[in-house]
Amino acid sequence: MPEIQLGTHTVRSHGVKVARTHMHDWLIFLLLVVIEIVLNVIEPFHRFVGKDMMTDLSYPLKSNTVPFWAVPIVAVLLPLAVISVYYFIRRDVYDLHHAILGLLYSVLITGVITDAIKDAVGRPRPDFFWRCFPDGKGKFDPITTDVMCTGLKSVIKEGHKSFPSGHTSWSFAGLGFLALYLSGKVRVFDQKGHVAKLCIVFFPLLFAALVGISRVDDYWHHWQDVFAGGLIGLVVASFCYLQFFPPPYDIDGWGPHAYFQMLAESRSGAQSTSNTSTALIVRQSELENVFIDPQHSNEGGFVRDSTPIFEGMDSQRRH
Repeated sequence: MPEIQLGTHTVRSHGVKVARTHMHDWLIFLLLVVIEIVLNVIEPFHRFVGKDMMTDLSYPLKSNTVPFWAVPIVAVLLPLAVISVYYFIRRDVYDLHHAILGLLYSVLITGVITDAIKDAVGRPRPDFFWRCFPDGKGKFDPITTDVMCTGLKSVIKEGHKSFPSGHTSWSFAGLGFLALYLSGKVRVFDQKGHVAKLCIVFFPLLFAALVGISRVDDYWHHWQDVFAGGLIGLVVASFCYLQFFPPPYDIDGWGPHAYFQMLAESRSGAQSTSNTSTALIVRQSELENVFIDPQHSNEGGFVRDSTPIFEGMDSQRRH
């Protein structure tokens, strides 16, 4: 198999070509962005919240330990930084493009699934009482005992989005993809027993788990919300990673599928060219042995000029 030297396929030389090959993927990505925006704008389902249910929904209304703006940094920018560092080491545009595309799809698909479930379920957060009644005075329907909220509409709307946890699902989607990416690059399953490599892989997952724990500590989510969010993020990250890369335990787990396909195409192209050249040389040699030189072909009165045949062979090789 022909070995492709490092730096042969860079962003400058092959970036546009690789991006055009996946143009439809980027268009679908933009469509998912629009869907994600719509899911955050629409009103979630307002589940019935009776007076007797307030016991488990009266936790203090606290600020976020991990603010909303920090989630993209943890789930997207941090993995992108690691992927970029690897590109500057190897200079492989296939790895860079497919890792970025896989990461973005992992986070965005997770976001769409999470927010769609949030809007459909409408589970109240643990601090729903204080969102609904900021003055601490509960007001309920005298017949149904359903809540009659007096708080800000935007705060109440956010209070119906407990299940599943968006912070957790996004964190596990981005950092879970990063863990898979690193496990392939450091070849953590090379059967050499280097346990230190596992620490590199587990660190992103630990970070994501701490983000999920903070959501319970801040009383923004129930533990079931965090568990479901982490599960969604990990599953989607695994699917997106395997779409572009072999499993980390594979012997070729360090590179994307597209890289090895390019190598296979280069090898088959080289073999095809070599076989064609060999066939032409053998065919010409056979013709030189079969056809007789006109200067020595007077015996028997038979003369055959082979010049037109060799002209045809030359023409075929030029094409």
